[in-house]
Amino acid sequence: MSRTSQPPAEPEAPPPPKNYMTPVGYARIKQELTRLLDVERPELVKVVAWAASNGDRSENGDYLYGKKRLREIDRRIHYLGKRLDQSVVVDPAARGDTDQIFFGATVDYEDPDGVSHTVTIVGIDEADPARGHVSWVSPIAKALLKHRAGDSVKLPTPKGIVEIDVVDVRYEALMPA
Repeated sequence: MSRTSQPPAEPEAPPPPKNYMTPVGYARIKQELTRLLDVERPELVKVVAWAASNGDRSENGDYLYGKKRLREIDRRIHYLGKRLDQSVVVDPAARGDTDQIFFGATVDYEDPDGVSHTVTIVGIDEADPARGHVSWVSPIAKALLKHRAGDSVKLPTPKGIVEIDVVDVRYEALMPA
């Protein structure tokens, strides 16, 4: 009696993490991807083809640089395509009237010194601290999520935990940068 043994089944890979983004962030990434695919890559392919037709490629700067730049563009196209495929678009303006903090919220808070700050919780690819846009996985966003206007929130900082007071929460349509 012979037994055939089956190799153990490989465990399924976990699903890719969700990539939350606002409609403005999605449009910006889509626009960059389109520009790379429709404009930059085709122009660079022409330059590389021209440079290759000039003969010796080993010392041909246009060819060598063009091939290097083409690899960079292809890598960026691949990255942006994956980010868009994993994206979950959340429109903050559609949230309605609530004072609880979720993705897309614009939050006014005061630090322990009484200084007012405003942050908008956006996607990882949209974070721009200079404009007050913080990623939903940043420490400030993680501390604020699910709290409400009037709450005191403990925020971990490099100097220790500080308590901030949530003053206002609103959901508004974001404007392109």
